[in-house]
Amino acid sequence: MEVAISAVTGELLSRFISFLTNKYRSSLSHAHSEEQKKMVERLHHLLMRAGTIVEEADARYITNSGMMTQLKNLSEAMYRGCRVLDTLRYRTLQDSGSFDEVSNDSSINCLYLAKRSRTTGKAVHLESHDTLESLEIVVANMAEFVVLLGGCERMSRRPYDVYLYTENFMFGRHAEKQKLLSFLLQHSDPHGDHAPAILPVIGGASVGKKTLVAHVCSDERVHSRFSSILHLNGDNFMRILDNGRSMFGMVLVVITFASDIGDDDWKILQRVARFGSLKPIF
Repeated sequence: MEVAISAVTGELLSRFISFLTNKYRSSLSHAHSEEQKKMVERLHHLLMRAGTIVEEADARYITNSGMMTQLKNLSEAMYRGCRVLDTLRYRTLQDSGSFDEVSNDSSINCLYLAKRSRTTGKAVHLESHDTLESLEIVVANMAEFVVLLGGCERMSRRPYDVYLYTENFMFGRHAEKQKLLSFLLQHSDPHGDHAPAILPVIGGASVGKKTLVAHVCSDERVHSRFSSILHLNGDNFMRILDNGRSMFGMVLVVITFASDIGDDDWKILQRVARFGSLKPIF
């Protein structure tokens, strides 16, 4: 009799402990889910504000170097926030079981996925908090930028510019484009034997260098400022020496080097002008 009572008591105690454990885990999961939901909503709201500022800034002529630095920092924080937001939404779909139909039900895979989920979950949680905090600070410090932005002249857009804007928005070239425009519109025509101002645009293959330069060169202000715009490559850039004396007014020369420059060509270019009169755009 005592053995039976002891067995029943042990079973009841085991079930009670299991019930409390499941209830505790359920409450933790619910609290984590609510916290993640609030984080997603807050991050989405901040990204909308940041995107509005970036889009408005990209439609105006900005010549202030400090404002361009702020714009670049905001763009970088915004893209990090977009990546984290996508990660959080993806994990929410995973937790809701939306991928059960295509998943493998083997116990080994389930155990592996559970361990990996706990490990990556902590990393995502920490990254989400850091990104959200960083974005909040950057957006909060943009009040003065927005006021100064209202005094910048608005650009006139054409359909082709809108298409290029979409690409630039995707790849975050706002600050670089403003720096190029500022360089072209601020520098005056050099007189006598003074070397012309040169701004290098440096980067790997297919990262958007030509798109960035083409967007800036199509601007109406650039067209009205320069009497001629020459597009040369590494093989024929020396033609500027032969035609330079027959050109009048301000001339904009865009030279594209598709590969590394040889030592001889580099020395010739350095004799013609001081390469890199400003900090390059990377």
